[in-house]
Amino acid sequence: MARIAGVDIGKDKQIWVALQYIQGIGRTSSLNILKEVGVDAAVKVNDLTDDEVNRIRELVSKSYIVEGDLKKVTTLNIKRLMEIGSYRGLRHRRGLPVRGQRTKTNARTKRGRRVAVAGRGKRRGTTKK
Repeated sequence: MARIAGVDIGKDKQIWVALQYIQGIGRTSSLNILKEVGVDAAVKVNDLTDDEVNRIRELVSKSYIVEGDLKKVTTLNIKRLMEIGSYRGLRHRRGLPVRGQRTKTNARTKRGRRVAVAGRGKRRGTTKK
């Protein structure tokens, strides 16, 4: 089992899929890394030599922001938005959707469970005319 950027990548996976286990590396980045290092994307992690794994590890650590550093950068960006008082920062502070989604309906994941409000819904004793 290879360990790259502090993540154990699966040994029975093809290398281009296994690299995606590292946060901050997606499909395109994975294929670009393999092309730059000169490793075939269809090779399984078990079949990689130590030299190939070391070249991949060096390139990822040198050229990409991954895992803990990426999380740190993201949280600092969000804190900066909140400190300067931008609209996006206010939405983050209130725990609401940031990218313009509607909140009258939907957005239950961000807003939490429904809270019953007195006076809403059917009125008792009234008949439809």
